[in-house]
Amino acid sequence: MAKNYTTRKSYLIQAVVMLLLINLIVYVVFRAVFVSYNKYGPIEKVLSIFLFIAEGFVLLHAFGYFIGVYRMTKFQKAEPGKRQLTEFPPVAILIAARHEPKKLLENTVISCYNLSYPAKTIYILDDSSEQKYKDEAEDIAERYDCRLFRRETRHGAKAGVVNDCVKKLTDKYIVIFDVDQSPMRNFLNDTVAILESNPRLAFIQTPQFYSNLQSNRVALASDMQQACFYEYICESKSTNDTMMSCGTNVVIRKEALDDVGGLDELTVTEDFATSLNLHLKGWETLYYNHVGVFGQGPENLSAYFNQQNRWAMGAVGVLKKTLKTLLKTPSALRPIQWWEYIITSSYYWVSWAYLFLILCPLIYIFFGVPSFFMSPEVYVGSFLPYLILSNFIFITTLKSRNYGYLKILQGQIIFFLALPVYLRGTLLGLLGINKTFTITAKGDTTAVPYIQLWPQLLLWAINLAAITWGVNKLIYSHSIALAANLVWIICHFTLYSFVFYFNEDVERAAEGSIAAFSDEAPEELKVYQTV
Repeated sequence: MAKNYTTRKSYLIQAVVMLLLINLIVYVVFRAVFVSYNKYGPIEKVLSIFLFIAEGFVLLHAFGYFIGVYRMTKFQKAEPGKRQLTEFPPVAILIAARHEPKKLLENTVISCYNLSYPAKTIYILDDSSEQKYKDEAEDIAERYDCRLFRRETRHGAKAGVVNDCVKKLTDKYIVIFDVDQSPMRNFLNDTVAILESNPRLAFIQTPQFYSNLQSNRVALASDMQQACFYEYICESKSTNDTMMSCGTNVVIRKEALDDVGGLDELTVTEDFATSLNLHLKGWETLYYNHVGVFGQGPENLSAYFNQQNRWAMGAVGVLKKTLKTLLKTPSALRPIQWWEYIITSSYYWVSWAYLFLILCPLIYIFFGVPSFFMSPEVYVGSFLPYLILSNFIFITTLKSRNYGYLKILQGQIIFFLALPVYLRGTLLGLLGINKTFTITAKGDTTAVPYIQLWPQLLLWAINLAAITWGVNKLIYSHSIALAANLVWIICHFTLYSFVFYFNEDVERAAEGSIAAFSDEAPEELKVYQTV
C-alpha cells in the first residue's frame, strides 16, 4: 500500500512538473512578444530588455531545479553497491583547524576517534599562528592519539595545508572534515565499502546537517537552505555523474586526488573546482544521501554572510574555468555534465536578476515607468499559474522528506537577505579579486551591528516608502497595474523585515558546540558527550 502511494505521488509530481514547464514556456513566449511588439520609449525599451533577461535567467535556474526533481522521481537511482569488507584499507582522517575553539576541535576529534572503522589515522592539520591555539591542538593530539601536522609555509589556505599533508601520506583513502563536523560511528564502514566496489569512483560526498537548530534561528534557516541543495539537487547531479565535493564529509580516493595534482588552490571553493578537475580526468563521483555526519551551522548573520560570500566568489571562478574549458575542449565532458556545471556555478548570479526584479516595481511607483511591459491581465494569467505550480512542487517534495512549511519558508527568506552578499561575491569573483580565505565563525550568537546590514535595511526602507506612496496613489487611481506592483513591493518589504528577526542574540540551548545534541538525537550520537 505504501509503495503504491509513493508511486502515485511520484506520478503526480512528474505530471505537475511537465505542466509547470509548459506554463514556463508559455510565459516566456508572452514576455518575448510584448517586449518585441509594444511601442515603448527608449528608457522603457531598455528596461524591458533587462527585465526579459533577468526573468529568463531566474526561470532558467528554476527549469534546472524542476528538471532535476522530475528526473529524481522518474529515474530513481538504486542504492550503490557495497563490497563486503574483509580487509580494511587504511584511511587518513584530516581535520583542518586554524584558530578554532578548543572544545569544538576536541569534540570533532572525539567523534572521529569513536568511528568503528579499525584502519584509521586521525590528523589535526593545525594552521594556527597564535601560540594559544597551537598549544591546545598539541594537547588534544596527545590525549586522543592523533598526529599533528604543521607546514612551514602557508599557501592556498585550507586546500594548501591538505595538499601538503596528503603528499606525505600512503593511505588509500582520505577523509576531510571541517572542525565543526561529527561523524556517526559507521560512517567510514559504509562509504569505504562503496568506494571499494568501484575503482573509478573518485569520492563519495555525504550531506551536511546541523545540530544547533533548536537554539538558533540563523542556523535553522541556513540548514533549511542547504536541505534544498542536499536533497533533490545533489541526488539529481549524482545520477548524471556530476556530483561535486562540498569540502567536508567527503571520502576521497588518494589515487584520484594525486591524478589531478591535489585540491585546487586557485579558488576559495577548492572542493568545487577540484571536482571539475576530476571529471575532466574521467573520474566518477557519487552522492550518498544518508545521514552520517552532524555539524554546526553559522549562528549569526555575520558568520552566515561570510560563508555565502565565499561560496559566491568561488562559484564564479569555477564558472569562468568551466566556460573556458568548454570552448577549448567541448568533448571533455558529456553535454549533461557541462549543463550541470554551468547551471551550478552560475547560480549566485541570480542575485543580480532578483535585484532588478525588486527594483522594477519601485521604479513604477516612484517614476511611473512600466515594470511588467505587458498587459496586467496577461501577466497575472500567465505568471500566477507558474507561481502556484512551482511552489506546490517545491514545498511538496521537501515535505515528503519531512521538512515543515515554516522551515522551508525560513530557508527562502534568508536567501533573499543574502542577495547583497551574493552581489558583492559575484562581482569580486568576476574581477578576479580573491579575498583571503576566512573560516566561518563558530559559537558567536551576538547580533550584528545594524550599520553592517545597511544594504538590507536600505532595501527595507525603500520598499516601506514605496508602500506608503503607492497606497496613497491607489486611493485615487484604481489601477490593476498599480495594485500588482504594490503586491510585489509588500512581499519584498516583508522579506527584508526579517533582518530584525534573524539579527538578535540567541540563548544557546546547551554549553559547548557540536556535542550538545537534542533529546531527539540518535543514541549513537550521544556517546560523544560521555567520552
